Amino acid sequence: LCQFDMKEKRSFFGQRKDYWDFLCQGLARRRQEHEGVRFVTSLEKVGTGWRGACRLLPPWDCLVHRQLAESLQLCLLDPESLREWYYARSPFLSPQRRAEILGSLYELDGVTFHLAL
Repeated sequence: LCQFDMKEKRSFFGQRKDYWDFLCQGLARRRQEHEGVRFVTSLEKVGTGWRGACRLLPPWDCLVHRQLAESLQLCLLDPESLREWYYARSPFLSPQRRAEILGSLYELDGVTFHLAL
């Protein structure tokens, strides 16, 4: 969902930005610390393949700690940022679709996840 209809963005050095950058930016704007995000961003000397695999850690960690919906909701609170990152077909830009997605994710809070990371 985070990649659907996402605009192509590049960093100052030309590297392509993706949903990971959107999530990090959204959480940073809300001044929310997330252990998984902090861990992955600390992997500066690790190859991009390993870093890419580690990007799965925050969503898994959010499931275990029942924070996935809340973390995503914090990123979706700023309509201007959403328009900066996504084209019009993105479900995140539709208030109804966004509410449905977040509602489904909040239902996952009732499920206990024991994931071996």
